[in-house]
Amino acid sequence: MKQFYTAIRVLLFVLGILGCTGFVVPFLARRIINIGNLAGLAVCAALTVYALFMTGIHRWIRLFWQKTSGRIILGILAAGLAAALVLVIVMTILMVHAAHARPSENATVIVLGCKAYGERPSLSLEERLKAAIEYLNANPEAACIVSGGQGADETISEAQCMYLYLIDHGIAAERIYREDQSTTTRENLAFSYEIIKEQGLSEKIAIATNNYHEYRAGQIADGLGLEHGAVSGKTALWLLPTYYARELLAILYEWVF
Repeated sequence: MKQFYTAIRVLLFVLGILGCTGFVVPFLARRIINIGNLAGLAVCAALTVYALFMTGIHRWIRLFWQKTSGRIILGILAAGLAAALVLVIVMTILMVHAAHARPSENATVIVLGCKAYGERPSLSLEERLKAAIEYLNANPEAACIVSGGQGADETISEAQCMYLYLIDHGIAAERIYREDQSTTTRENLAFSYEIIKEQGLSEKIAIATNNYHEYRAGQIADGLGLEHGAVSGKTALWLLPTYYARELLAILYEWVF
């Protein structure tokens, strides 16, 4: 029994350290810091501390359990943790399912904006563009809207960056429409829909974004009454934990508010 207990402690400690490393790497490599890696780092740090001081923590829990108020508080905490785990599982299933929703043929592709470094797209944005190019090449009658404004630290709009990338990779300029005022996913889709109506483009859309982002983008498209499918870009493994954690929190926010 003692060996099993020790093995669990070691496993949890290793998982905690690996998790902390996974959430720190994006910051060290690209100075990426957001609520995703901050929240993930906090959870993994807590797991590591729990593994290190498991014996003392369990002793404290047993003492706390002897009081009625302690049992109530611990019961609430346990229920909260269980509910959080179920929520994460449900959201993950929804995210995976949404990323595999096939779009209609020759749908209007909407590429959602992401960070741009001058005329060079960020890694996440490039994956979205690669997915869009694959779809556009397979559907020659499809038009494309690149959607994204210019951030304070960007020299050109994300839409212009995406436009130049698509041109450089063989997509004809007349197939591409630029929407360069949006700052959020909701605005990406809403402003792009205005272009669709103005230009008489197909109202069946294909949302080009990273796989983890397709569910939330699809929910927003549903709210706008758009028929949509997914053109999912891959996500680099070293970025996935950070953006996956952030997306879980973003989905929760959308559900609540």
